Amino acid sequence: MTRLEDSRRLAADLRVEFSHAAEASNGAVMAVTDEAAVTAARTSEKAKGAVETSSKALAQLLGGLNFSSELQMLRDFDARFSEYKQLDSRILELAVENTNLKARALSFGLGSQAADSFRRSLESIAVGSPNEDRCRIDSLVLEAVLAVREIQVLHGPHIAEQDEAAMARMEKEMTDLDAKARAALDSLRKLAPTAGSTLADALAKFDQFKAVSSQIVQLSRRNSNVVSLDLSLREKPTLKAACDERLRAIQAALDEEGPKSKR
Repeated sequence: MTRLEDSRRLAADLRVEFSHAAEASNGAVMAVTDEAAVTAARTSEKAKGAVETSSKALAQLLGGLNFSSELQMLRDFDARFSEYKQLDSRILELAVENTNLKARALSFGLGSQAADSFRRSLESIAVGSPNEDRCRIDSLVLEAVLAVREIQVLHGPHIAEQDEAAMARMEKEMTDLDAKARAALDSLRKLAPTAGSTLADALAKFDQFKAVSSQIVQLSRRNSNVVSLDLSLREKPTLKAACDERLRAIQAALDEEGPKSKR
């Protein structure tokens, strides 16, 4: 009876530990900071280690009790849990990278600052220019600034996108906008030759923005948050349910065992 009660306790512990591992993994996927993601991932790995330890201890008890049916159920669980661990390790590896969140932070942070700095650097170009050129200069300045703003707008959907073809199309659009802004700056250089130093500063600011934008695209391409969430919602539930179903079956079978059980 003592060994049977120990088996029941271990089976219950197994189910709780497995639940904790799954919850912590979900927490890593949903974390909004690197620190939170890493902490949750470590908690999940620790809980999965506890599952393996409890499973081995339960197997020894079931073998000693000659509970062949429950032992087979446990082996089935171990097989499903092995699949679950493999997928979950992939999910956690991606979750702690947080590349989509980092890309978004860059877009709203350094990216936005670089774009604003570029706009400000162009504001004074029309000052001192002949009146007949003012309208054209203002138009070219607006064209360059709007091209940068449109690139900024594309950051958001690119970061959220999972389809590579769709991302490639957005990147092509960004490249076209980049060329449009540079063409406007080149036209400004020819139209306002006295604004050479101002235009040089604007071009430097534009290159800074482009460098940040390229980093955003690179992080977004990694898509660690998007993919980890997709795997958690699409593939993980099936494996989790299969594991939990077998743990419930073991608990139910052990609850029916007693001193008069015959094997």
